[in-house]
Amino acid sequence: MIITGLILGTVLGFVFQRGRFCVTGAFRDLFTIKSTRWFTAFMVIVAVQSIGVFALDALGVIQLDGGTFPWLGTIIGGFIFGFAIILAGGCATGTYYRAGEGLVGSWFALIFYIAGAAAFRFGPLSGTTDAVRSVEIQNGTLQDALGVTPWILVILLVAGVGVAVLRQLNRERQITKVQLPAMKTGIAHVLTEKTWHPFVTAAIIGIIAIAAWPLSWATGRESGLGITGPSAHIGVFLGTGDMALVDWGMMLVLGLLIGSFIAAKASGEFKIRVPDARTTVRSIIGGLGMGWGAAWAGGCTIGNAMVNTATFSFQGWTALLFMILGTGVAAKIFIMGHKREGATATPKLTTVS
Repeated sequence: MIITGLILGTVLGFVFQRGRFCVTGAFRDLFTIKSTRWFTAFMVIVAVQSIGVFALDALGVIQLDGGTFPWLGTIIGGFIFGFAIILAGGCATGTYYRAGEGLVGSWFALIFYIAGAAAFRFGPLSGTTDAVRSVEIQNGTLQDALGVTPWILVILLVAGVGVAVLRQLNRERQITKVQLPAMKTGIAHVLTEKTWHPFVTAAIIGIIAIAAWPLSWATGRESGLGITGPSAHIGVFLGTGDMALVDWGMMLVLGLLIGSFIAAKASGEFKIRVPDARTTVRSIIGGLGMGWGAAWAGGCTIGNAMVNTATFSFQGWTALLFMILGTGVAAKIFIMGHKREGATATPKLTTVS
């Protein structure tokens, strides 16, 4: 049954690559260009998944558990993760799918993300993770704290996201678009050439995220989409060879690489691109930071910001907030700061005789 993880991961990697869906870009754009377009698309995934996951819970297919809220680890880890994704040039899924495109910088980020996640979850630094995550409160979800049915929250979330989508679509209608002539037709054009709209991509990812729940549960892994835990398992497996670690989640993340590679090759976007030394160092530091932050926070932009938010977990929404804040601080230092320096540099005067 774990082969379904590989199949779903391959589809997900294909969709992420073809849709150019970058969570780092969604968070970064909030600060650098004051755009909410991609963040709205991200919230579409959360809203779509929220409908599906609570329907599955109501039907008895899965059984959601409110759990606890390890607030200290979530806050610190979320901020670290958000800061690190700017250095790495992508979040967990972004790093996987860009690695499949041939970006060597993402290869470095991915290797050290796996190493960092393994070290902080199962290795010599796991004690720090246990310590920060031991500081917790008992009510783990918003519906438990308020004593209401989660469907009230689902309706409010869908309504809010719906309004945001309509606003974005109205803005887009006022923009004149220029399209290059199509080189392919039919399904080949749609799958490998046509630019996918962010909201369409988001809806597809949301449906895939819903499907992940029963497929994962069928193998005994009681969770939905997740990247950090499976990535940590890869790191431990490479060091120990323990076949017990090979589960649905590990198949999922391996599928991300396969799917993104297929999409990049089919669309002509695969190319080995070697970064400069500074980018390489940043990718390594960013990868380690992602592994560290995700371990302390209990998940990355997928497991926390996309999945746990859909179940109205305090951990998920808190992690989302502090990931955005971390991204904003890093963007100000490494992106916006450099732009200001370039804009305010004093030009050299040349004397002409």
